[in-house]
Amino acid sequence: MGDSGNKHIHQANRDSWNRATVAHNSHKRDQAGFLRGGGSTLFPEEVEVLGDVGGRRLVHLQCNSGQDTLSIARQGAVATGVDISDEAIEFASRLSVESGIRATFHRADVYDWFDTARARGDRFDIVFCSYGAICWLSDLDRWAAGVNAVLATGGRLVMVDFHPVSMMFNERFELTYPYLGEGKPQHWEDGVGDYVALSGPALTPSGFEAGVADFRNPKPAYEFQWHMGAILNALLRTGLRIELLREYPYSNGARLFDNMREEAGRRMFPPTGAPAVPLMFGLVAVRSATA
Repeated sequence: MGDSGNKHIHQANRDSWNRATVAHNSHKRDQAGFLRGGGSTLFPEEVEVLGDVGGRRLVHLQCNSGQDTLSIARQGAVATGVDISDEAIEFASRLSVESGIRATFHRADVYDWFDTARARGDRFDIVFCSYGAICWLSDLDRWAAGVNAVLATGGRLVMVDFHPVSMMFNERFELTYPYLGEGKPQHWEDGVGDYVALSGPALTPSGFEAGVADFRNPKPAYEFQWHMGAILNALLRTGLRIELLREYPYSNGARLFDNMREEAGRRMFPPTGAPAVPLMFGLVAVRSATA
């Protein structure tokens, strides 16, 4: 599992995501038809920071059910997706076949996948991480080293993720959790929730279905609170060069808190009257010849 001390946590998260993934996809109407017809699940922020992906070897770490991976593959990338959830990877593989968009998917803990990819000598032009990836990592230094190891010279790590500040608030947008969490696991007895149902059409560009009602996850989950300095320093310690860092005062599609304001482009802002805080960030880091 990358680091044996957290093996039980990784397995718990795998179990929790397996249950939640079924509920999530139950709300998304005809995803294969949507992709076949030229639809994309990407937001403008990902498209911008990814840049031209035509012909690029790209690996999407923690890719969930592959919708974004396949949307990137449609743009010409030679795409690989990796995720810990069995349900997610099985769904992604079917979606690839049914949509007619070619991509390769691997079911693996990201740390185990790094070890396997390094042993094979795999190299990628782009490593992509998006939307709720960092908070599931138990060891940032091992992750950053793995990213560096699988990047080709001149290759880029591209991230669009929820900002660590967003994890300081509870569902009522009340300041509740520490920013400087030092990567300590937070235990959630109710596991991975059905955030797709809560967000509705904003997270289902193919169309929203009622799907699984009142989902309750019987499997607990663990998240890790990493502040921005910890993320950046882990990357810098590997020799990666930070090329871009952007912070956004909204979240794309995801209704992170009660009473969020939805504005154009399916962007979710804090409740009316609440102060503006960063809810997402975009990052690009480059592997130089000496990294």
